[in-house]
Amino acid sequence: MQEIIKINANDNVAVALKPIAKGTSLLVAGETVVTAEDIPQGHKFAVKPIKQGEPVIKYGFRIGNAQADIPVGTWIHTHNVKTALGDLLEYEYHPTGVDVAPTEEAFFDGYVRGGGKFGVRNEVWIIPTVGCVNSVAKSIEARAKEMLKDFPNVEEVVAFTHPYGCSQMDNDQENTRTILADLINHPNAGAVLVLGLGCENSNIPVMMDYIGEYDERRVGFIVS
Repeated sequence: MQEIIKINANDNVAVALKPIAKGTSLLVAGETVVTAEDIPQGHKFAVKPIKQGEPVIKYGFRIGNAQADIPVGTWIHTHNVKTALGDLLEYEYHPTGVDVAPTEEAFFDGYVRGGGKFGVRNEVWIIPTVGCVNSVAKSIEARAKEMLKDFPNVEEVVAFTHPYGCSQMDNDQENTRTILADLINHPNAGAVLVLGLGCENSNIPVMMDYIGEYDERRVGFIVS
């Protein structure tokens, strides 16, 4: 396995792809670098001397400035790098532009979904409320795809399978419910089937509070 990567030719750091012990000799872009200390996996180390105040370069761009002199092979992290961003003490906005005269209306090919929402796709989405019904959702997806030829205005049928919806707590559970509700309400879906199990924490009655008002012609619910 490769031990390190130097992302950009102009970088003065490289990244450890696995934990590297102090005193390890590494070949970095044709030059030998000996680690001056243990380098944790995923962390940076200097491949060139970096003086205090000089930029630390990664991805070919400055990611901060050295807080102290950093010799070759030294671990680089928050203890010896500081942000190059200054404090914003005051900000004022003084627009200088002029009002633009209205032009003719512009349009795009889309789908009106109601509530001020417009989609750029016309798909059928199957949203499981819990991972336990993923196989059912995939079966419905496969059967519906066979019928697409009879509905040329439908672009695709997609089952959004996932391993969540039950045995979750606090923010983890709230985030799942929010994401599922956002998918159900997304305007790129012309029709949505919400597929529940009934015993999950994020069951359909619970999800109703997150979904809010919806078009009954567009969104349907099944408890399998």
